[in-house]
Amino acid sequence: MRVVAVMNYKGGVGKTTLTANLGAVAAARGLRVLLLDLDPQTNLTFSFYSIDDWHHQLKDSNRTIKQWYEGEMPGRDISLADLVVTPERVNKVLDGTGGRVDLISSHLGLIDIDLELAARLGGATTLEASKRRFLDLHSCLRHALRDNHFTQYDLVLIDCAPNFGIVTKTAIVASEQVLVPAKADYLSTLGLDYLVGNCAELVRQFNDFVSHKGGSGDHRPIDPGILGVVFTMVQIYSQQVTSAQHAYIEEVSLNSRVPVLESWVRNSPVHFGDAGESGVPAMLRTAGRDLVVREFDQLADEVLGSLGLASGDHR
Repeated sequence: MRVVAVMNYKGGVGKTTLTANLGAVAAARGLRVLLLDLDPQTNLTFSFYSIDDWHHQLKDSNRTIKQWYEGEMPGRDISLADLVVTPERVNKVLDGTGGRVDLISSHLGLIDIDLELAARLGGATTLEASKRRFLDLHSCLRHALRDNHFTQYDLVLIDCAPNFGIVTKTAIVASEQVLVPAKADYLSTLGLDYLVGNCAELVRQFNDFVSHKGGSGDHRPIDPGILGVVFTMVQIYSQQVTSAQHAYIEEVSLNSRVPVLESWVRNSPVHFGDAGESGVPAMLRTAGRDLVVREFDQLADEVLGSLGLASGDHR
């Protein structure tokens, strides 16, 4: 099983569209995919469920990730496996491929959870207790994904909130790789090195606590890599990336610490403008293999190949 966090500090960069479509394409290739929605905006969930269905099937039955993070310690009162649902509409399209998309839903109230988690980090009476609480809290998702239920999945994609709060940090600790979608503009690329630096600092602090004589136990060091930046909403004119966006792509490629993937996602309102309405991601709805689908297939080749999940490698 490969676990990938999809994140960027900047919202509106196509993070959820990338996650939903990458997961769907991977499933269409025969992979068993779990999508975990950790963004309070809940857009990944709404890419597969209508708002009415979310209320009746998930929210009202307490089957969202919000319930899991609540309580004295995340996961102590409810199993993460109990929150997994199988969206009907997308899996009907996937019938016969051998793949599947499952989902753990987010909740609009998840926005308040970070404050509650931060409060739980305080109150320890000794340094050793403080380190133990830090490790237990930040490892909660990592430990939950070790449950035997999740061994059935080839790929877990975690759609993170556009921040570096504790919920996002639990996703990074649980992940082997971090995938960073970004628009080729000033604001979207501005914080890329800062993001990488914060991830590195989290890894350093976590591993320092693990190595400390009082901070190990059932915790192990982490080493999540940066899979790379995927440029999204790329503007194409005369079969070329526009000069303005090309300049930002070149700037990141040459001067950033973040690797840049060769593939990208073009701006296409025709394909992505109605994301979520049908419950089936755009790359599974498009008739035939038009240019946008072929480009996204190239991106999936690159990402899944980097994860060792190319065709036939996951069995």
